[in-house]
Amino acid sequence: MKDIRTGLGYDLHTLQEGRPFILGGIHIPADFGPLGYSDGDALIHAICDAMIGALSLGDIGQHFPDTDPEFKGINSMILLEKTAALIKQHGYQINNIDSTVILESPKISPYVDSIKESLAGVLGIETNRISVKATTNEHVDATGEGKAIAVYASILLVK
Repeated sequence: MKDIRTGLGYDLHTLQEGRPFILGGIHIPADFGPLGYSDGDALIHAICDAMIGALSLGDIGQHFPDTDPEFKGINSMILLEKTAALIKQHGYQINNIDSTVILESPKISPYVDSIKESLAGVLGIETNRISVKATTNEHVDATGEGKAIAVYASILLVK
């Protein structure tokens, strides 16, 4: 039997007017964007959290704390690169990633292919190993009211 590991990641960011909307390393036109210590890319943060969790190495906040000036305003693609390197250091490779973005607007479906290409390029995997789905929260809670973005991500690692 192969040595396989699964991980689950989650991230939530408040949306604020005047911020750039970055998702999976792609800029999406909007008058608002996620508020965060870094660039607020909730998709990458959830994927990183899933990767770190699959290795049983804590969580994204332990590896990239929001108290460290090095990470203030950082492009989350750099965090993804660092986390991917951690996976390789432990002798694993990514089999696949599944993610769900929960967001009322903007609609991300026109950008899904670009997001997958962006992620695949950093992770060194084929785009068909990355799933990026979107749903709304049917106007329930802060996410459903358009005040926040939430993302779930799961990953399968193989040694």
